[in-house]
Amino acid sequence: MRTPLRSAGFLAALLLAASAPGEERKPAATTSAAAKPAARPVAADSRPRIDVVFVLDTTGSMGGLIEGAKAKIWSIANQMISARPTPRLRIGLVGYRDRGDEYVTRRWDLSDDIDAIYGHLQAFQAGGGGDTPESVNQALHEAVHQMSWGGRDALKIVFLVGDAPPHMDYPDDVKYPVTLQAAMRKDLIVNTVQCGGIPATTPVWKEIASLGEGKFAAIGQTGDMQVVETPMDAELARLNRELGTTLVAYGSAETRGAVMAKQARAEAAAPAAAADRLAYNAATAKVVQGGGDLVDDLKDGRAKLSELKAEELPVELRGKTAEEQKAYLARQEKKRTQLQAQVAELVKKRQAYVDAEMKKAAAEGKGSAFDAEVARTLKEQAKRKKIAFETP
Repeated sequence: MRTPLRSAGFLAALLLAASAPGEERKPAATTSAAAKPAARPVAADSRPRIDVVFVLDTTGSMGGLIEGAKAKIWSIANQMISARPTPRLRIGLVGYRDRGDEYVTRRWDLSDDIDAIYGHLQAFQAGGGGDTPESVNQALHEAVHQMSWGGRDALKIVFLVGDAPPHMDYPDDVKYPVTLQAAMRKDLIVNTVQCGGIPATTPVWKEIASLGEGKFAAIGQTGDMQVVETPMDAELARLNRELGTTLVAYGSAETRGAVMAKQARAEAAAPAAAADRLAYNAATAKVVQGGGDLVDDLKDGRAKLSELKAEELPVELRGKTAEEQKAYLARQEKKRTQLQAQVAELVKKRQAYVDAEMKKAAAEGKGSAFDAEVARTLKEQAKRKKIAFETP
């Protein structure tokens, strides 16, 4: 059935400590570059590349949209990788408020570790604000200049999402027309999504979208997102827990803890969000995003068992012979393969159910939700890079 969106932060809030805080920028201080994880060798691939940065107003009036994004980020990500061949997707976040608030901006760089992005998004809470204009200029400037955007072959998109216009009276701000000229030189597309109906916002949001060669969309204040609960969700939740038992986290204690925290967040999520994550993992042939799982990393050539130090091994492999270690990993991989086959079948059935429900919603005039607008916009703009999406 289709039910109105509920808050997704209830249990996941218990795990926020596992998510490293993003970089903050306040006017009085100079910030350093955001910390990046150590580079891992990856095999070259020719998949299409999609880079998307969400620039989100996180002031008090945006609480409904933020909670909706927490619940729907995996669904949005699934829409983004539904092209064939499956693209390599990276997502970045810039949260912004205004000067005098707890922070002006917080940002997380583009990453294909959508598990980590989900964790960062959980840390966003609406607050601050007061006067209507916000630090839109600064947030947009950081999105264009402080993200590790891909090359010209990549589809590179910004979604500016908020309900209030920018402060144009801060003399040290780089104003949005200048930033948008730089965006064009970087081959970025800048879209705007206006939440609510503040009249002063509309002409500015339309101008930003026009200068950014993007699209303007207007939606309700809360984002109007719908969570679709399906008869398959309970079984998918069980399979999600079972898949978690096949994880073999390795590396430093911090890395192993981060891997297990990602799985714990997924198990604590609402059923629909957890099911969307399983669908994303099925499409990308992973159990956890971002590496750190020895079963997947051995298979992908990102790790060699013989080269791992004793302290980098998971507890279950320590003190075992090489043959015993390989036998254990083979058992985990076999169990995982069997579970993934069950997940793939259920995911297909669930997606058919969700597609039918979303068509009903569109027929009832509920097709202008935030996630639906993002999906429509991205699929339309993907044509510029000859990335084709199948129509559900």
